[in-house]
Amino acid sequence: MTTEVVAFYLPQFHPIPENDAWWGRGFTEWTNVVAARPSFLGHIQPRLPTDLGFYDLRVPETREAQAELARSHGVTAFCYYHYWFEGRRLLERPFNEVLKSGRPGFPFMLCWANENWTRLWDGRDQEILMPQSHSLEDDRRHLRTLAPAFADPRYVRWDGKPVFLVYRTELLPDPRRTADVWREEAMGLGIGEITLGRVESMTWNVDPRSIGFDFAVEFAPRWNLAVARFAGRGFAEKLKRRLGRSSVTNVVYSYDELVDRMLGVSAPSYPFVRCACPSWDNTPRRRTGATVFHGASPAAFKRWVSELVAGGGDGGGKAKRIFINSWNEWAEGAQLEPCSVFGHGFLEALRDALAHDRATRAPSRAHTA
Repeated sequence: MTTEVVAFYLPQFHPIPENDAWWGRGFTEWTNVVAARPSFLGHIQPRLPTDLGFYDLRVPETREAQAELARSHGVTAFCYYHYWFEGRRLLERPFNEVLKSGRPGFPFMLCWANENWTRLWDGRDQEILMPQSHSLEDDRRHLRTLAPAFADPRYVRWDGKPVFLVYRTELLPDPRRTADVWREEAMGLGIGEITLGRVESMTWNVDPRSIGFDFAVEFAPRWNLAVARFAGRGFAEKLKRRLGRSSVTNVVYSYDELVDRMLGVSAPSYPFVRCACPSWDNTPRRRTGATVFHGASPAAFKRWVSELVAGGGDGGGKAKRIFINSWNEWAEGAQLEPCSVFGHGFLEALRDALAHDRATRAPSRAHTA
């Protein structure tokens, strides 16, 4: 059984008028990445792109190169973040061009990033730049807008049904009603049944079926484990003593402990797909109040992925599926793409973990007919 590996994909690598107004002319995610600096001894910043360079997602050759790199290392689909604000969309151009052109010929799905757009990335999360608003009619209009993507032959289907994720279902005023409206609309449009997933990004242990959804996706890192349980355990203080100094305003935790704790989480009773992140360091986005998981390495990431795949990935053993956070979250230090620090290390770790799983499941030639 081949493992499906879905990598979250950020489209904010091209300028848009809104970002020009909010952050300065020409702003893209690279603006934050190149400005990053170390915040403690041993902290490696900036981490810069190598093979793909400082790309612009409006360029089709870039999107083709990403897909080829992903495919050759075991990623089976991209999960594009989708930004919808009561009919207004942001950062939609790369995906629209993927949909319109039919290229690259690489599977994809969508995740509605349904938070308010705020100045969270520079620490001022109370300043709302683009608010979310919800209504019955907006739910209907939203699904109609998604219909062309769902109909595309590249769209990821589980059991023949298009899969659509919502990043934070707890922000929906009535998630069950939204799910019912979407399902009704999909049937009316001839799409048929759809599969809805909630991402466990901020709230955990909510049975998705209780709110009209079908499954949950674990999101890495899980803050309820990584922050709440690491706090007071002394790692940051030990790091300060060992390295000589540490950031006053940023918090440093252990990547190895994160891996251990997330692997130690028992699968819930509801349908659940596991997730791993190659690393995490959002100091490029947040000059203060950032979180760093120190000590991330391809070897540790390989161990994490290997154990998830060996366990089935989905928590239920019915399919082998995992998510990766992410393909290209450069300003959160959570990218698989080749970088100046680890090269192809994380991509190769993923490929090797998947290859090892296939090898351990292959029948011995001595016992085959």
